[in-house]
Amino acid sequence: MVKDSQPQKIPLVFFRTSAGHEPVRDWLKDLAEAERRAIGTDLLRAQWRWPVGMPLCRPMGSGLWEIRTDLPTKRTARVLICLYREHLVALHGFIKKTRTTPDEDLELARKRKKELER
Repeated sequence: MVKDSQPQKIPLVFFRTSAGHEPVRDWLKDLAEAERRAIGTDLLRAQWRWPVGMPLCRPMGSGLWEIRTDLPTKRTARVLICLYREHLVALHGFIKKTRTTPDEDLELARKRKKELER
């Protein structure tokens, strides 16, 4: 008899700099409560459903994924994450102002991912 496998929640952690700062957590704290709640809900959905596809999560290449959140304030937020040692790691968060993800945001997430893997 085969047991039903229960979905497993993948832990999510925030990237921490060598100085001990957590830039994504700090960014979230600066947002309005309704925006934080919307982003948190989407991050939680990704944790329970990983790997998740569109429209919630889009692969960005090089092991990066973009969690896509439409905010109640009519803005759009993105959190760039990676999977590292059985954890989802929030590398970078930003409010999206253009149709495409800015190269500087992707580059910052890639840099933090490399730092994590050292």
